[in-house]
Parts: sequence; structure tokens; C-alpha cells
Amino acid sequence: MRAFARRAWIMELGVYQSIYRLVFRRPRVAAGASAFRYHSPVLTLLVIFIVLSAVEIPIVDLIVHRWVWVRIPILVLGIWGVTWMLGLLFGYLTRPHAVGPEGIRVRQGAELDLDLPWDVVESVERSPQRVDKAPAVVDEPDGRTFAARIANETNVLIRLEHPLDVRLPQGRDRIEAVRLWTDDLDGFLSAVRTHIP
Repeated sequence: MRAFARRAWIMELGVYQSIYRLVFRRPRVAAGASAFRYHSPVLTLLVIFIVLSAVEIPIVDLIVHRWVWVRIPILVLGIWGVTWMLGLLFGYLTRPHAVGPEGIRVRQGAELDLDLPWDVVESVERSPQRVDKAPAVVDEPDGRTFAARIANETNVLIRLEHPLDVRLPQGRDRIEAVRLWTDDLDGFLSAVRTHIP
């Protein structure tokens, strides 16, 4: 229960940090690193949910406006829901994957920021794969593999030199490979090749 509450609190803070980062144009990319987005498979769905939720607020408010004790909580909940979904979308926009002199940063909104320095990266390759929703860490031929999937898809496989203890949204784990999705696969691989042969 404590782990769930902690994860919910981190996600809540991440939503507001992401809104701040978008408003003040402060994407989380280190100097000298190239940013790679990963939100295109879910962008349309997120925008639809945000628009429908925003339209729903005044409609529900018209229905329950006579009962203040119902109206105010529903209004607050509706505004919070739209804000939360905007923060989720902005997290994708302001926290892209990054490839730079220090290594690869694997991100997924405000919830995941996985640092893979070059000295732990064995290889990076094109590897399109559909990944089941759960669990996020599975045993594959390349060892225990964490999948930072978008819409259940990944297209990059990063093999590690040795098992690595990492903090994931689900808690700490030991992994030997990482799968991720990037919208610009060729650009991502090209950026990697400038740092490792």
C-alpha cells in the first residue's frame, strides 16, 4: 500500500512539474544530448480524452448546478482530471528520450527516467516488438528485460554489459536489457552510433 501511495504521489508531482516545464519551455534534455520523442502512438488518444473531459465539465455543471453540494466536488474533480491528463501529455513532450555524451536516458513521462551510461551499454539495435501490457520486466533470451512501451510497442533493444540494479516505476529491479519506443528510430540509432561503433 505504501509503494502504491508513493508512486501515486510521484506521478501527481510529475504532472505539475511537466506543466511547469512546458509553460517555461524547459525540456529535460542535458546539454549536448539529442532528444527523441515517443508519444506519437498515443497522442491522438490523449488529445481525444482531454477534449472530451474538458467538454464534459460544463455539461455536468449544467445538470447539477442546482445542488451546490454535488456541483462543487464534481467541478473540482473535473478540473483536476483535465489538469492531470494535460500534465501526462506534457510529461511526454518535455521529457523525451535522450542520447548524449553521457549515455542514454530512457524516459516515459514523469514516471520513468532511466540513466544508462555508455559503459553499461553493450549494444543498441532496431528491434520492433509488440509487448504484453504486464509485467514490465520479463525474462527474454537477452536476460531480464524492462520494456518502456508505448501503446504496447517497442522498436529499440538496448543490451547491457552486465546486470544493472535500477529504480523502475514498479520498484527496484535487476535488468540486463531495455526495450523502448522512439518515434524517430533512424535518428535515435544514428545518434547512438556517434558514441558507440
